[in-house]
Amino acid sequence: MTAPQPKPWISAISAYSPGKSKLAGDRVPVKLSSNENPLGASAAAIASLASDAEAKTARYPDPDCIALRAALSELHDLPMDQIVCGTGSDELLNLAAQGYAGPGDAIIHVRYGFSVYDIATRRIGAEPVIAPDTDYGSDVDAIIACITDKTRVIFLANPNNPTGTLLPDSEIERLHAALPANVLLVLDQAYEEYLDPLPGRDPFALAREYDNVLITRTFSKIYGLAAQRIGWAFGAPELIDTINRIRAPFNVTSSGQAAAMAALEDQRFVARSRAHNAEWRQWLADEIATLGNHGLHAIPSHANFLLVRFDGTLTAEAAYNGLAAAGYITRWLPGQGLANCLRISIGTEAEMRGLIQALRALLESGVHS
Repeated sequence: MTAPQPKPWISAISAYSPGKSKLAGDRVPVKLSSNENPLGASAAAIASLASDAEAKTARYPDPDCIALRAALSELHDLPMDQIVCGTGSDELLNLAAQGYAGPGDAIIHVRYGFSVYDIATRRIGAEPVIAPDTDYGSDVDAIIACITDKTRVIFLANPNNPTGTLLPDSEIERLHAALPANVLLVLDQAYEEYLDPLPGRDPFALAREYDNVLITRTFSKIYGLAAQRIGWAFGAPELIDTINRIRAPFNVTSSGQAAAMAALEDQRFVARSRAHNAEWRQWLADEIATLGNHGLHAIPSHANFLLVRFDGTLTAEAAYNGLAAAGYITRWLPGQGLANCLRISIGTEAEMRGLIQALRALLESGVHS
């Protein structure tokens, strides 16, 4: 008798590889590998985690996240019944693929896209179709050229991860206009809150108007609640109904729901986090620019990280290892076709200054590989 065999397409999945968080020995690293908020979380959110801890531990959470959805509805002026919450936005991305595609179908994502898109596609037996990027940015014409009668879902992050590039709203609207009505456009807005709010701009506009657009967001980035695993999505009632039918029950913990609601109320913390990120992202980009004669180049970013290309004698792999030896964990991305790049999360002032000091020391030491 043979052992249980997984579906044949499962073996094609490359398991998700998160940013490292530990160094050899007992050293406490400076972690700049997972795009977390260097300011932590709102004090109100942290306080909520300690409140009524016994009930939050022993009792099942609200399965429908009613209070959290109401808070999201009020903040963003969205119909509450068109919001669903999940275990991070990762769960919702997977459910979007599961609900609308399967074996024989195709799902499109860009070449330098979030690796979860490929996993979400392959786990249901669908075919991943990779649209080439242009200058590390998503190319709408390339995505449109990939659409066939097999296409069922398109994943698109904006701002993009891991490159930090941004498509203007007009380009996303142009992409949507080219889609067949039966193709679901999933807009991953995990880094949307790092954009400066513009008067009159509505990041939810397409999903308000069309029934084939789903927008996902997360509390893991600017809200600083990565450990709580909370995401949410907005879309047409039919899309939300589909996700609710297949999501796990009690998928968001009580403590997570409470922390998310407290975080939403503290928009001053969000604004402070956005300002800190903008200041030190620009500072880091400027410092990298001074190293251009060593072959280092930063891709302009609209998120909370910089993608830095290493075109000189110091390779990205050597820089990754050298920075780790100095106590700084960054993200080397050979598995995503970016073997000559490091993605560096924006940290505190001290972390950014220390990182650049360590990088300059590497360059001065003549380490090449």
